[in-house]
Amino acid sequence: MSNKTTQSEKNLYLVGFMGVGKSHFGRLVASELDFQFLDSDHEISKKEKRSIPEIFEKYGEPYFRKLEHSFIESGHPNSGCVVACGGGLAVQGGMMDVLKSKGVVVALFASKEEILERILKNKNRPLLNVENPKEKIENLLEERSPIYLESDVSIATQGRNIQEVSNGIIRSYKKILSRKRA
Repeated sequence: MSNKTTQSEKNLYLVGFMGVGKSHFGRLVASELDFQFLDSDHEISKKEKRSIPEIFEKYGEPYFRKLEHSFIESGHPNSGCVVACGGGLAVQGGMMDVLKSKGVVVALFASKEEILERILKNKNRPLLNVENPKEKIENLLEERSPIYLESDVSIATQGRNIQEVSNGIIRSYKKILSRKRA
């Protein structure tokens, strides 16, 4: 008997700050569940035929946030997907409730130091193209963390091996899904 989940299951949304591993773990979990993997930033970039930094530069952050909202509302299948959400997607007003209504929401966390180490080299993060990216990260983390904690469950990625985190996400997804059905 396979432990793969059927395609009719509600989506799994991974939220959290940039650099916590949403895309990395999303791919692994999607493979294990036999789900489609989608990265909201990648899907938006593909649809707009522009990189995320280009979208921010040409149209601004409010336009990008509208694209994220549209993607969640109607830009992906309603079931059988693991969706890695951009770091700012879930913190938009009311978006956490929308995500929860569409599936199970798992927030991934790592320490500020770990996040800094993972993302400061990446120039594809438009919100960090500022004079003091470390300060920007600290401010955004302080602002966003309470909202991420509104997820169905939170999981730390730091100091744990890949299989531990992936298994934790899958166990949490299945447990919360069964609770939502009841």
